[in-house]
Amino acid sequence: MLHDVVIVGGGPAGLSAALILGRARKRVLLCDAGTPRNAAAQEMHGFVSRDGTPPPEFRRVAREQLAPYDSVGIRQVRATAVEGVRGAFEVQTDGEPVRARRVLLCVGVIDELPSTPGVRELWGEAIFQCPYCHGWEVRDRAFGYLVPSADQLEWALFLRAWSPDVVAFTNGAFAVPAGPAARLAAAHVRIEPRPIRRLVARAAGAPGPRLEAVELEDGARVAREVLFARPGQRQTELVVRSGVRVDETGFVVVTEQMETSRPGIYAAGDLTTTLQSAILAAAAGAKAAYAVNRELTMEGATTEA
Repeated sequence: MLHDVVIVGGGPAGLSAALILGRARKRVLLCDAGTPRNAAAQEMHGFVSRDGTPPPEFRRVAREQLAPYDSVGIRQVRATAVEGVRGAFEVQTDGEPVRARRVLLCVGVIDELPSTPGVRELWGEAIFQCPYCHGWEVRDRAFGYLVPSADQLEWALFLRAWSPDVVAFTNGAFAVPAGPAARLAAAHVRIEPRPIRRLVARAAGAPGPRLEAVELEDGARVAREVLFARPGQRQTELVVRSGVRVDETGFVVVTEQMETSRPGIYAAGDLTTTLQSAILAAAAGAKAAYAVNRELTMEGATTEA
């Protein structure tokens, strides 16, 4: 069967695109490997009408709302490669290959978490990436910021919108420039330059926040309840193998119509931008679907004429 569109990725971007294309009566296959990027998050926030919804519930409802559109199919498979050309793609999967006139990549990115002991265990519980997503729930607590590089040091000032108590941990990785140091000091943000040994978590079931302190290499402990981190990100193997162009920061380059450098392959969501949230990914998926639907519809009208 030749599908009009194969969508790879069943998060907000892919689900939104599937809904738009289904309502436009296009033959769609949504390939979802079932490994969401926000798997550690307990709730999603900032999505109007869905604020506080657990991500699995969001995906369940979205799939339920796709059910009336009989031209939309969903397969629990992982896409591994996209071969062919515009109008005649073959998407290789860990199941059977599927054919499509267009492909829409909505696979997100891979976060490369710091190697500090305790980070993985506390990620999504006491360590967060986006204050818009989680800042309200932990407002006014003792914040820490794991600073990845000198040029991102002043992001600590941004966190003060949610808490006046912020410590910036540089982990001994770089020298602190005088200018940012003065601005952080003026805002009463402490800079902790010593290397970090580990994160200290409370015992399971103990009352209070899961994070107790940041333990430094010399054994000193800085009491913190919440940490924010800005980990590096990389593209999935599928995107790398697809050959689409990325910019100097590693994000997929798309046109105004969300088309990549490879004709007929589109992309939407976190893999294309540093401005990442569920609602923006859903909007990008819809935008890509509008563009793909118009192109396919006009193409069909021209062929029929």
